[in-house]
Amino acid sequence: MDRRDFLQSASLAAAAVTGGAAVAAEKPIQFAQAQTNVAPPVVPTHGGPMTRRWTEQRWQLDNIIQANGMDWDQPRSVYLSAPSGALANADFAAVRARIKKYADAAPAFEQQARRREAAAKEAEAAGNVVTARENYFIAALHWGAAQWPIDEADEQNLGYNKRKRECYSKYAAIADHKVEEVWLPLGDKKIPAWLHLPYGASSGKVPAVISVPGMDSMKEGGVALYGDRFLSRGIAVLAIDGPGQYEAPLVGLYFSVENWKQTGKACCDYLASRSEIDSTRIGITGNSFGSFFSTIASAYEPRIKATAVSATCLEPGCHTIFEEASPTFKMRFMFMSNILDEKAFDEFRKTITWEGHVDKLAAPYLCLAGEFDELCPLRYTEAMFRQLKAPKQLVVYADSRHSVGGVSSANLGPSPAGLVADWMAARLAGKPMTSEKWFVDGTGRVNRSQFA
Repeated sequence: MDRRDFLQSASLAAAAVTGGAAVAAEKPIQFAQAQTNVAPPVVPTHGGPMTRRWTEQRWQLDNIIQANGMDWDQPRSVYLSAPSGALANADFAAVRARIKKYADAAPAFEQQARRREAAAKEAEAAGNVVTARENYFIAALHWGAAQWPIDEADEQNLGYNKRKRECYSKYAAIADHKVEEVWLPLGDKKIPAWLHLPYGASSGKVPAVISVPGMDSMKEGGVALYGDRFLSRGIAVLAIDGPGQYEAPLVGLYFSVENWKQTGKACCDYLASRSEIDSTRIGITGNSFGSFFSTIASAYEPRIKATAVSATCLEPGCHTIFEEASPTFKMRFMFMSNILDEKAFDEFRKTITWEGHVDKLAAPYLCLAGEFDELCPLRYTEAMFRQLKAPKQLVVYADSRHSVGGVSSANLGPSPAGLVADWMAARLAGKPMTSEKWFVDGTGRVNRSQFA
């Protein structure tokens, strides 16, 4: 059962007790039908993780969403729409208008996904390849966004995932560059991924970047519909849902530090097997919780020649994000870890740390962080940098929160996305670097200093 059904259950029960007509909870990818003269509903058992804060604070969360919209704690509508560019602006305006409480998220995105998928099929039938491509891509992202509030591998989540893969596969077949479905062996499981080759790539070997999304992001959003920052620089992208991320739990692959220690090797083994890829020029990039995942993966794979992360989640034990931020984060990560009991997870999360791992990193490392990151206070990132012996660059954007951007330092200073791409291209080209700290102030000026 997803959170939408859980939140509806109390009102359903109340309607039955007072003799009112009960409305059936919405079923996965179906519209509910009103019912009358039915027996009092049985409140279903929640099949996913449950936490104290979620139980106690869900009514507060809905009030916050009512007041602030779907971007109540992170600019989700921004980063979910970014890969599509302006083409999806109207879709996300409609989604933002519809989401007034947490339970609205999945049906709001499902509605847009259905509309875009229908438009894609119509365009495809008419032979309008470009229009079909665009609509299949956007539909896939909407289906994936509909999965975001669901923290169990139930019929609804599996159904949304199936539609996401179908739409993205249709997009891949008619994309403006080569896109291939990939499954990377990891123990007895497989990492779901997509390989993107640069625009116009036809001969010779190209460098590659392993793209690692955050906790609430998906591999399908790792490469832009048009003008991708890495593909435009001649760099292939292996976009993955690593252990615990998005599609991975649906195929039984869960988060653990040990699994992420093996992920870099799995990715590099695959890239080395591709004739188009120069296996001596492989980098990795990760955003939000992907910053931690990428750090662990690169620490244990010497073939990764550069690591670039942003919007960090580098607090050992992750107290701030799991105990002080939105309760949705902890619920989702428990699902990612296949741990339903909160006490067991609280013990387990002590293993989520760079301590004892970062000393193994030797390749250049770039980190972009917000000065006032509310999910990972900057002092934890700075502590990791004090332990990091590799060539390193820490870039702090003044006044930025966790999601780096949306403030004058990012608007007037170096573009965060462009900075990462240029830095990665330079490292994979073998250009030397100097270890530095950058502080980008509110005027966009870069203030440089050396590490002590």
